[in-house]
Amino acid sequence: MSLYKRLHEVQGGPAAAAGAGKRRNPVLDELRQKIHHHLIDELGPILYDKRLSEDDLRRRVHEQLQSALAQERAPLSAADKAQLIQDVSDDILGYGPIDRLLKDEEVTEVMVNGPDAVFTERAGRIEKTSASFVDETHLRRIIDKIVSQVGRRIDEAQPMVDARLPDGSRVNAVIHPLAIGGPFLTIRKFSKDPLQIDDLIRFGTLNAHAARFLQACIVGRLNCIVSGGTGTGKTTTLNVLSSFIPSEERIVTIEDAKELQLHQEHVLAMEARPPNIEGRGQVTIRDLVRNSLRMRPDRVVVGECRAGEALDMLQAMNTGHDGSITTVHSNSPRDTLARIETMVLMAGFDLPVRAIREQMASALDFIVHLSRLRDGTRRITHITEVQGMEGDVITLQDVFLFDYGMGVDEHGRFLGHLKATGNRPKFAEKLADLGIRLGPEVFQPEAFVRRAGGAR
Repeated sequence: MSLYKRLHEVQGGPAAAAGAGKRRNPVLDELRQKIHHHLIDELGPILYDKRLSEDDLRRRVHEQLQSALAQERAPLSAADKAQLIQDVSDDILGYGPIDRLLKDEEVTEVMVNGPDAVFTERAGRIEKTSASFVDETHLRRIIDKIVSQVGRRIDEAQPMVDARLPDGSRVNAVIHPLAIGGPFLTIRKFSKDPLQIDDLIRFGTLNAHAARFLQACIVGRLNCIVSGGTGTGKTTTLNVLSSFIPSEERIVTIEDAKELQLHQEHVLAMEARPPNIEGRGQVTIRDLVRNSLRMRPDRVVVGECRAGEALDMLQAMNTGHDGSITTVHSNSPRDTLARIETMVLMAGFDLPVRAIREQMASALDFIVHLSRLRDGTRRITHITEVQGMEGDVITLQDVFLFDYGMGVDEHGRFLGHLKATGNRPKFAEKLADLGIRLGPEVFQPEAFVRRAGGAR
């Protein structure tokens, strides 16, 4: 049956029209595929010509699209024609059906659970969208396009990959045979304009006194761990803390996939490399941390410690590289220390636990812990000083705490905020020696609301 006749039947059948709903029109999809391949054949290398501006490339694609559509005999309505042009443009110039979601500033995460299931996160809430891919091959083509842009690969030999978009948005993809019903694609978007400390204060992530305290700690070259669960805003907070580093200092950043957006002039960004198809050439975070110490850094900023690199990070903090910052997945400041202890043991050295804890107590100055609350907001819930060792235990002291006892409003949003506990950290004297003075108002305690079950 001809494409013309099939399209006419699909458009003309009232039953089909009534039951179509949001399902894709298979004939339009077939026509879109045909025109897509025609454009690839016609434009060829022009699509990857870096000398062409985005506007020029878009104009060339639209001209070819109009020309290809004019040669088709299919009786397309104005709406179908506009949709076809949009779909093919998104496939060739962008990221297919999810392109508009990536351009939507309110969307913070795009989650593709298969060709027909695309979800987004807005304001901390997950919702299903009407977007869909034609089939698994269509979705796989978009995944290949994304990962190839940053020199990564995904295939049956390596069916998982971490990558990033050109704007720094974090990408994870999983394909067959690991992804049942997939492929799966998860994109955590990054703001085009990186958030500043004023934005975090406005969002309620922290308050002005806590912000002033953190700025003093970073300028004063204290070693910091940013901890929290998945999606709590650790990388965003790391970005904001890194913005306090003086512009004259030499900063080396180390990440799995580049996400940090530092605006200082003297920044050297390094990215880990996975093994090639022969299983060779891998460069790990640990390799990069060790190498960074030969690059005369004033600061070492590691996007995330996941394994043995924690030992190298502690060594760096203990050998004159003050002011280093990294992130760790954990559920509380105390858990953060336990996680680091475990990761140091993953380095493969049979170190006594006490020696590891002494290293941590000596290296770390404070922990900033974030949580994602039930209302979808991301808040700093602890700013905790690492004081030292008492026996075999590392002692911690909370300088700021989130007050859960203030309850929630009628919309389920937490009314509490970060409050000073009244504890003045020991390192305040070290900051004062450097000329960084924090007045008593920064540590002025606020009354914590006690709930029926006791304070949190």
